[in-house]
Amino acid sequence: MSDTAATWREYLTTPTPASRRQAALQRAWLSWRRFRANPTAMVGLVIILIIIAIAAFAPLLATHSPFTQNLNNRLMPWSAEHWLGTDELGRDVYSRLVYGTRVALRVIALVTIITAPIGLIIGAVAGYAGGWVDAALMRVTDIFLAFPRLILALALTTALGPGIDNAILAIGLTGWPPLARLARAETLTIRSSDFIAAAKVVGASPARIVFGHVMPLCMPSLIVRVTLDMAGVILVAAGLGFLGLGAQPPQPEWGAMIAAGRKFIFDQWWIAAVPGLAICVLSLGFNLFGDGLRDALDPKASS
Repeated sequence: MSDTAATWREYLTTPTPASRRQAALQRAWLSWRRFRANPTAMVGLVIILIIIAIAAFAPLLATHSPFTQNLNNRLMPWSAEHWLGTDELGRDVYSRLVYGTRVALRVIALVTIITAPIGLIIGAVAGYAGGWVDAALMRVTDIFLAFPRLILALALTTALGPGIDNAILAIGLTGWPPLARLARAETLTIRSSDFIAAAKVVGASPARIVFGHVMPLCMPSLIVRVTLDMAGVILVAAGLGFLGLGAQPPQPEWGAMIAAGRKFIFDQWWIAAVPGLAICVLSLGFNLFGDGLRDALDPKASS
């Protein structure tokens, strides 16, 4: 076992990689070492993994159905039967909190799938093409950036109609401009590199250069920015849910749970405080994870 570990360590640390695969594995290994050496980043990773585990095993972790109402048990405080009390309809707050992790992670995953490709493609094309293409795409980006993200998402969700799917679409369509700006800045630096000039000499088309060379080099910065933006996505989704435009009852969504509990905040404070704390913890986890990821993926960092 020790010989195998030594062989792998030598394979991942040799100064002269023999293939592109070995070089990629070396970069991943060095990035993981830098990330692992950051205690706060590891805390963020642990928080995210715990939330993912809770979402995956929600049926096993929940003590009650998140939908079942029992008006005889409404607004009960913490007890052995109801660990975090009950809400105004007698539903178990703990169970609804556990199932709410699935809604939160679904929003995060789908928004990322929407925003990252749009921002990367627009930014890379604008930065590489330049001229009127760059000007046109960046003016569209500036129009989106001129409005606060929550206000723009609120307007789009109002137009599309309330619902978690429409909320996800609205958040995704309003979240790509910062990513496009970042991808454009990276592309402006990359397009003057020698290997881009060499690709042009051998006859590579602009599309092949953009998709095959420029975009992969923009990915590390984009991944970091997307991770750091997750806290904002969580807050916007919770804001839409609080206003009744996100997940609809009886779906357990943290923003909607806060909205339902605000009427009882002085006497039954746990109804709103518990989902609010969950939002803070998940946002903190992504912020810590994103900070560590930024340091780990920094090409100028020492190995």
